Amino acid sequence: MKHTYTVTGMTCNGCKTSVEEKLSNIEGITHVTVNLEKAEALIEMTKHISIETLQNAISGKYKISEKNIFQTTVTLDQEKKSELQQLFPLFLIFFFIIGASILLNYNPWNSEAFMLDFMGLFYVVFSFFKFLDLKGFPESFKMYDPLAKVVPVYAWGYPFIEITLGIMFLMRLEILVALIITLVILGLTTIGVTKTLLSKKDIQCACLGTALKLPMTKATFIENSIMIVMAIIMLIKTYN
Repeated sequence: MKHTYTVTGMTCNGCKTSVEEKLSNIEGITHVTVNLEKAEALIEMTKHISIETLQNAISGKYKISEKNIFQTTVTLDQEKKSELQQLFPLFLIFFFIIGASILLNYNPWNSEAFMLDFMGLFYVVFSFFKFLDLKGFPESFKMYDPLAKVVPVYAWGYPFIEITLGIMFLMRLEILVALIITLVILGLTTIGVTKTLLSKKDIQCACLGTALKLPMTKATFIENSIMIVMAIIMLIKTYN
């Protein structure tokens, strides 16, 4: 028998793995597949297992319920959301950062200061969302960042690296060092993002941590590319 259930409370790949393992340990269940994006669990069982038994097996952090027609309709409606609608929070934050950077440098206009302020605000704001769930962020980040996959401690330290770089750019401290680090870490992340997009994997983007569930799309590639281009321009200006 195969049954589909709704599982709420999952925020990262670690949650997904935990739910799969706990449900798989129940006697009578032969296979469990959890879809993090859809918040679903497909369970194969040899006999009927009550919803109470399933709920008792997983942590109180997660809630499992039978999937009904209404829930299916809601899920389908959510899937029909355009890429623009799903990424609206990301675009909104991005435009606010641009606006703030312009206001800081419009009179008199200073393009170099604009780029430094933009990069500084970018790191500070994006690190803020990662700090909202420091435990969940590393698991999501390791799903696509090549260095985080090999060195797990890097994933844990990434939000701290971002906030440090943000302060360095905003306070104009060791700009050359900050630019080089930016090229390295965002270059690595962009490689992972590119591979994910080419493989067409459906995973969550960790750019805004796990507080906002954003899909991995071309927007992630574009935002990283903008930062990389700005860093290269500033390096060229520094050496010239």
